[in-house]
Amino acid sequence: MADIFDRFAPLMAQRDSFFTEAGADPFTVRMDQVISQTEAMIGNRRTILCGTNNYLGLTFAPEALKAAHAALDDFGTGTTGSRVANGTYVGHKALEDELKTFFKKDHAIVFSTGFLANLGVLSTLMGPDDFIVMDADCHASIYDGVRMSQAQIIRFKHNDAADLDKRLARLADKPGNKLIVIEGIYSMLGDTAPLKDIVAVKKKHANTYILSDEAHSLGVLGRFGRGLPEQDGVEADVDFIVGTFSKSAGTVGGFCVSSHPKFDTLRLVCRPYIFTASLPPSVVASAAVNLSIIRGPEGGALRKRLRRNAQHLHARLTNLGLKIASGPSPVVAVVAPSPEMAVAFWRGLIEAGVYVNLALPPATPYGYSLLRCSLCAAHTEEQLDEVVAIFGRVAADLGLIERCARKVAGA
Repeated sequence: MADIFDRFAPLMAQRDSFFTEAGADPFTVRMDQVISQTEAMIGNRRTILCGTNNYLGLTFAPEALKAAHAALDDFGTGTTGSRVANGTYVGHKALEDELKTFFKKDHAIVFSTGFLANLGVLSTLMGPDDFIVMDADCHASIYDGVRMSQAQIIRFKHNDAADLDKRLARLADKPGNKLIVIEGIYSMLGDTAPLKDIVAVKKKHANTYILSDEAHSLGVLGRFGRGLPEQDGVEADVDFIVGTFSKSAGTVGGFCVSSHPKFDTLRLVCRPYIFTASLPPSVVASAAVNLSIIRGPEGGALRKRLRRNAQHLHARLTNLGLKIASGPSPVVAVVAPSPEMAVAFWRGLIEAGVYVNLALPPATPYGYSLLRCSLCAAHTEEQLDEVVAIFGRVAADLGLIERCARKVAGA
């Protein structure tokens, strides 16, 4: 008799061969104590955290902690329902006002997670006569959102504005709207979209809009941390910006901002917004405070330190002879030659006191097996040098790089 989970048997067999037999399972890693933004106790081992997406280190910002504690005392631990059913708390309105100020947009809507933000906006915006033209390497939340829409879905080659142009040209005689969907920084490899070129393509085609997911570029790119559109000087040409508070903003939740005059229609028609419990008051309070930090002088200083750390780690790991998936970025993804080698590499790093993300195909672009590092402004140069030394020793033990021991000594 067939079991309800039988269709997952090949996946579970793969998991067992990668993790159980190798004695290394990322799903069993437990942080028993968080010491700081960059260190935790995993079991009885002090571990450097290089896989948290905590780009600016704001998870322990004193101002945010104070605001969260005050909101807990004043409003309790949760809202116990959606804003449509249970009402809007003053903190939700304050956070949306902060988002409008931050991004210089007319409208903002807050979701309970970044995943729900993409799911809600993309499943709602486009109808059956419309087209969504998306970068092939977009995040899973984007794929799920467009699949839930009634629009026709077309993928273009990753970061290829010319291919995007060709696909839009084929739709020139088709009625309906077209929505280009991209990301600012792509989460797996750390590369950025060619946004200026994509905007130029958009302007060639009628009834065409751009939605950019700035989850990994919020707080990271641009003078004031507004992401890739700010950095590239094309904010007015990006119609919808989606993002999350779970990276640079140091908490959880998602949002979408826009200056489209009819944007607030989403509050009446977007099911993941209408039927999901709203964020707890403590979360929205800390998110609003951290956004104000990001756009202020302290945020600028943190971005400079983050860039310095990203360049430092990228250069040192490259000097070891390791293959890095993209240029310097807060995401530094080391490419392993096979999934099995990536698992062994990850296990060696964890046992030596470095935590990174293990990412394996089919969840990765180009079938890469990745050791994905995400930098934090709070990392010290000494910590990063220790990370490089450990990468070098583990890589040498696995036979991945030649003369690694000598290179590590000079790292």
